[in-house]
Amino acid sequence: MIFEPGFLGTKAPLFMDIITIFFAVMPIILLISVSFAKAKNYKLHFASQAIALALALVITVFFEVCVRISGGFLEWSKNANVNYDFILTFLVIHIFIAILAVGGWLYLFISSYKRYKALGYEGFKNTNHKKIGLSIFLALTISSAMGVYIYYALFIY
Repeated sequence: MIFEPGFLGTKAPLFMDIITIFFAVMPIILLISVSFAKAKNYKLHFASQAIALALALVITVFFEVCVRISGGFLEWSKNANVNYDFILTFLVIHIFIAILAVGGWLYLFISSYKRYKALGYEGFKNTNHKKIGLSIFLALTISSAMGVYIYYALFIY
């Protein structure tokens, strides 16, 4: 079922439609989470970050398993109307940015949890938490946009 054509009306399988929609919406989810922190609702900010991070990790693992089973990029690129070398280079850059972004997100999440446990909310004054968070948000947003473009290039264009 997940390998059958999806609901977006493209050549993509269902699992690609679901994953693409999730990552297209993820920057909005993250902005909502940040709005909780700006409103000083730190517990909701932390909980929403935990849920978003967990979902992103689970969906990424689901994506990787489904891609391997279905033949993945090499199979899909055969029928794409885009230059193979270009889209492959674009994919490699996307993967690099995504790994850095998720790695940074995991680091920030775990280190923030440890800081909170040791010092409470006061422990976040005079830290780089906001700057690091902004960098991670930008990297995740760029990665999401690149993923949506790859979907477009492989299944729509």
